[in-house]
Amino acid sequence: METTLRGVGVSHGVAIGEVRHMGTAVLEPPAKRITADEAEREQGRARKAVEAVSADLIARGQLAGGEAQHVLEAQAMIATDPELMADVDRRIAVGSTAERGIYDAFASYRDLLAGAGEYMAGRVADLDDVRNRIVARLLGVPMPGVPDSDEPYVLIARDLAPADTALLDPTLVLGFVTEEGGPTSHSAILARALGVPAIVALPGACEIAEGTVIAVDGSTGDLFVEPSDEKRAELEAAAAERKAALAAASGPGATSDGHKVPLLANVGGPADVPAAVEAGAEGVGLFRTEFLFLDDSKKAPSEEKQTESYRKVLEAFPEGRVVVRVLDAGADKPLDFLTPADEPNPALGVRGLRSLLDHPDVLRTQLTALAKAAEGLPVYLEVMAPMVADRTDAKAFADACRAAGLKAKFGAMVEIPSAALRARSILQEVEFLSLGTNDLAQYAFAADRQVGAVSRLQDPWQPALLDLIAMSADAARAEGKSCGVCGEAASDPLLACVLTGLGVTSLSMGAASIPYVRATLAKYTLAQCERAAAAARACDSAEEARVAAQAVLSGE
Repeated sequence: METTLRGVGVSHGVAIGEVRHMGTAVLEPPAKRITADEAEREQGRARKAVEAVSADLIARGQLAGGEAQHVLEAQAMIATDPELMADVDRRIAVGSTAERGIYDAFASYRDLLAGAGEYMAGRVADLDDVRNRIVARLLGVPMPGVPDSDEPYVLIARDLAPADTALLDPTLVLGFVTEEGGPTSHSAILARALGVPAIVALPGACEIAEGTVIAVDGSTGDLFVEPSDEKRAELEAAAAERKAALAAASGPGATSDGHKVPLLANVGGPADVPAAVEAGAEGVGLFRTEFLFLDDSKKAPSEEKQTESYRKVLEAFPEGRVVVRVLDAGADKPLDFLTPADEPNPALGVRGLRSLLDHPDVLRTQLTALAKAAEGLPVYLEVMAPMVADRTDAKAFADACRAAGLKAKFGAMVEIPSAALRARSILQEVEFLSLGTNDLAQYAFAADRQVGAVSRLQDPWQPALLDLIAMSADAARAEGKSCGVCGEAASDPLLACVLTGLGVTSLSMGAASIPYVRATLAKYTLAQCERAAAAARACDSAEEARVAAQAVLSGE
C-alpha cells in the first residue's frame, strides 16, 4: 500500500528503485586488557591504522575532486590530530588494546565537541566515521559504507559521511535518503554537486525494509513507499517535463520579460571549474578559498602557491565575474595557525574576518596573491569578506584590500543578522553585498545548520529570513549597488524566483542546479516574481511561504 513520508528535499530530481541500507557501523570493540610489554606494539598498530585511514581519505578526495576533496582532506586532519593520538597512546599505555584505545579516545573527543554548544555537530558525524574506519581496519572487518550491488538502488542511511557521499556512483545510486542532516549539511552539498536526488531529515527512513520499492522526489522532499503505477507515471512525467525544460533553456539567466539575473557558480577550487563552465555559469559568485589552507593546518600556503591556484579559476571565466571569498576559518573549520583552541563557543567567537584581522599577515598575503593572479586578465574580480558584522568590519576589510594594491571591487557577506539590519551603513565602505543564507539562517534562528532536529528553522523559505534578504536588497538598491545570494537558497528554482522578486541582483549555486534555475526563471516575468515574493513574506511559516509563492506563479 502506498504511503507518503516527508523530509527535506536537498537535490533535484526523481529516483525510483529498491532500498539498500548503508553498511552497519562498527561494533564497540571488547574491553580486553593488555600487558605493559604489549603496549608499544599496540601503539604501533594504532598509528599504522590511523595513517592508513588518513591516506585513504586523501586518496578518495583526490579521486572525487571539487567540494568533496576539501571535506575529505579536513577529515584526514581529524584522523591525525596530535592531541587525539596522544590520548590514544596514553590509553594504550595503561592497558587498552589499540582498537579500544582509539574507540575511547574518539568518544572522549566526541563528548567535547557535542558540549561546545552543538555547533560542531557536523564534525561529530565526521569524527564517528573516522573512528569507525580506524577500528574496522584494526579489527580486520569490512569498512562501513555504501553497499555492494550490481543493480541500481536508492540508498538509505541514518547519515552519510562525506567519504561515502563523495564517491557515490550515480549509475548505481539512483538517489539517497537520510534520517539526519540538514539542507546545508556536507551530504546535501555533495549530493547537489553530484546531481543525485536526495532527501535529508526524514524521520523513520531507516525503518523502511531492505528491498522495498520507493520513489524519491528530491525537489519536494516527498518519499513514496511502494508507489502505485499512477504515482510512478506522475513522477516520471514530471521528471521528463523538467528534463525537457532544462534542454530548452540556455544563455544568460533572465526572467521571461528580459530582466537579467546572472547565474553564477559556487566553486571550491580549480577542480570545480569544468562543471561550472559546462552548466553555462556566467561567472563565479562564491570562490571558497579554504581548500588551499587544508593541506597544512600549521601554516598558511605561500603567496606563490595561492597565486597559481587563483589564476587557474580566473582564467576559466574571461570577461566574466569572479567573486572570491577570503579565508573563512574558525568554528567548524579550525586551522591551528589561525583559530583559538580554547573558545567556549566557536560559532560565536573569532571566525571569518575576525580571524584575519587578528592575523593581518595572512590576509595581506591572500589579497596580494589575488592581485597578482588577476594581472593581465580581463576578468571582473570581486573580493569579499566573510562574517562582517558592521561598518567597522567593512572598513577594516576595504582598507586591507587597498593597502594590498588590489584592483577589484570589495564586498561584504551578509551572514550575521546585524549586517542585514545595517546593510546601508556597511555599503558606505564596500561596493556590493553577498548573502550567505546558510549562516544567516543559522544565526537568525539559533539553529545549527548541521543538526537535523532543527532543520525546519534552516529552511530558506522561512519568512523571517526572506525579510532579512529583502532588507539587504533594498539597502543595495538605495545605494545603487548589487546584492547577490551565494547560499544554498539560490539552488531552489522556485525560491530563485522569489529571491529575484525580493530585489536580489545575482544568484550563485552549485553547478548542477544552474540549468534548473535558468529554466524556471525563464517561465515568469519580474512582476510575477515580485508578487510571489510578497506572498511568501506575508506568511508565517516556511511551508506556507512555499505554497503561497507557488500559487502566485501558477496563476491560482
